[in-house]
Amino acid sequence: MKTRLAILGLVFLSLQSCDAQEKELIWEENFDGDSLNMDYWSYENGDGCPDICGWGNNERQVYRPENLEIKDGMAVITAEKDGDDYFSSRINTKEKFKFQYGTIETRAKVPGGHGIWPAIWMLGDNIGEVGWPASGEIDIMEYVGRMKDTLHTTLHTPATHGDNASTKVTKIDNVEDDFHVYKVEWSKDEIVYFIDGKKVYTFSPEVKDDEHYPFRHKFYFLLNMAIGGNFGGPEVDDSIFPTKFYIDYIKVYQ
Repeated sequence: MKTRLAILGLVFLSLQSCDAQEKELIWEENFDGDSLNMDYWSYENGDGCPDICGWGNNERQVYRPENLEIKDGMAVITAEKDGDDYFSSRINTKEKFKFQYGTIETRAKVPGGHGIWPAIWMLGDNIGEVGWPASGEIDIMEYVGRMKDTLHTTLHTPATHGDNASTKVTKIDNVEDDFHVYKVEWSKDEIVYFIDGKKVYTFSPEVKDDEHYPFRHKFYFLLNMAIGGNFGGPEVDDSIFPTKFYIDYIKVYQ
């Protein structure tokens, strides 16, 4: 019996190895050094005004570069309150790195507390021409502190967006205590989510037109931690500040 199990284990590892060899690593961000790689990233600053005040969700924070640091091989976003104002950071790879289809893997550790909303996500690179949600949005990972130990993996389309988005909520006990690996396999017909190697959600609508599957063009990455807002709040527990969101790496395979 032990021999059979050992053989099966070797076969499984072999299949995993073959799968890895079939995919090429086309981009990776390991957050090395002591500053953000501006060849990859740009900061998004302010409160979203005048175009989308509150960043479209009535969020409270002002984004600024000094609330992100590169330390110990990680990007660390700090959310804090100074007087009556909240501060955080948000970065994206728009115009610097975008791609169509592939496997995305990232490792991160989320903070807790009522009012916190850290996220790793993607937007279609045509958002400037068609707007949101026509551009599509792929939320690799969202955590809302008021919903303790529940991770959101969500897709926004013209047909299903905002409160009616296509989403899966996954319960992970004590999720705030450790790092977790989030993976998305994105193809022209479906998007599959994994957390710590376990498949949690498959999105593959019957109709795959621009209304229901606007995911057949290039996308770029965004990292941020919002405070309050329609989803993260509205109430905010000020006793949690300052609090930190750690992103270890992002890798893209095709």
